[in-house]
Amino acid sequence: MMTESARHHLAAPAELAARGWLARLVLPPGVDAGALPLLIGRALRGFCDGFIAVLLPAYLLGLGLAQLAVGLISSATLIGSALATVLVGLLGNRVPQRRLLILAAVLMAATGASFAGLSSLWPLLIVAFVGTLNPSSGDVSVFLPLEQARLAELATPDTRTALFARYSMIGALSAAIGALASALPAWLAAHLGLSFLAAMRVMFIVYALTGIALWALYVRLPQPHPHATSTTTPLGPSRRIVVRLAMLFSVDAFAGGLVVNALLSLWLMQRFGLSLGAAGQFFFWAGLLTTASQLAAAPLASKIGLLNTMVFTHIPSSLCLIAAAFAPSLALTLTLLLARSALSQMDVPTRTAYVMSVVTPPERTAAASLTSVPRSLAAAISPTLAGAMMGMGWLGIPLITCGVLKIAYDLAILRAFGRVKPLT
Repeated sequence: MMTESARHHLAAPAELAARGWLARLVLPPGVDAGALPLLIGRALRGFCDGFIAVLLPAYLLGLGLAQLAVGLISSATLIGSALATVLVGLLGNRVPQRRLLILAAVLMAATGASFAGLSSLWPLLIVAFVGTLNPSSGDVSVFLPLEQARLAELATPDTRTALFARYSMIGALSAAIGALASALPAWLAAHLGLSFLAAMRVMFIVYALTGIALWALYVRLPQPHPHATSTTTPLGPSRRIVVRLAMLFSVDAFAGGLVVNALLSLWLMQRFGLSLGAAGQFFFWAGLLTTASQLAAAPLASKIGLLNTMVFTHIPSSLCLIAAAFAPSLALTLTLLLARSALSQMDVPTRTAYVMSVVTPPERTAAASLTSVPRSLAAAISPTLAGAMMGMGWLGIPLITCGVLKIAYDLAILRAFGRVKPLT
């Protein structure tokens, strides 16, 4: 059987030249070119997540399912992703990361094909639980800890934050573009004579084909260099610090779940009568601001530190959210929310880099998975509470509660880890 090294040397010179040019364009200086397929894969997944998050409720309602079914399937995807992430953490010391990534890509293809072909609640619920669908605005999939651990191996401590910033930025930008692609079913129905439901099924086929494309990317990932970390272990010396981080991250995720994009859109519509089209444009521009802020996170972290970047950009964003709950006009409210978008996600790449830096290299896969799980579980609970608050007429309470909890989280993590020094 041909080895990965042999495949690499037999690749066409034009392909290698193109790959080198793209790597120089996308990757921070000094990062191994093996990170490029992971960033391309993140862009493909982000694009799919962007249109799935918008289309999933309409698709399920188009199948004749009730609104409760929409909530059940959304919760099943988040809980299933959390449990799959736990499994990745436990298997990380036995199965190579590349093999797990390939299996995840196959699962993504199967998920898209199943959603395109099934129409009944229970089969869809099962597929949602075991599959890779992501109804939220962030990445909560099983791919996340595997890609993060692999990226951490391909960067030096000095370039790790910049690499994770590119990773997060690419995900945010591709998701924003994917959200615009949610208009494609209407275009397909108008120009190809398809029913709107059939046109939405096409988008799930696109999701499945993307899984196949990811398989083709991951199967070509090079083997780790002999001197690189090639095995992972369950948590050992870093267990205590990871557990404490996971508990704090769960508070942040619970708070964020109170103001997910769908609920924020509902709040804007109920309070100011914002139209669907205007809401879509707002979230697109908010996504672009988030994308830009990801790039600013790395240079800022190099000046004030990872933890300080996480905290001192997060607190102002939370204050903007609280102020938006009291803003008397739509223009002021949108301005405050856009300011929040420009600040609130700068902690994403720095948080990932921080976790990777305070654990030993063999523990990175387990640490990435076990800090992601509480976030997924906590985020799956809070939207229901926020919806209930809005249903009772307490429209601004979710925004205020989210802001207060996030500020409490920021102060707590600064106090708990302010003196913890990175290991790598």
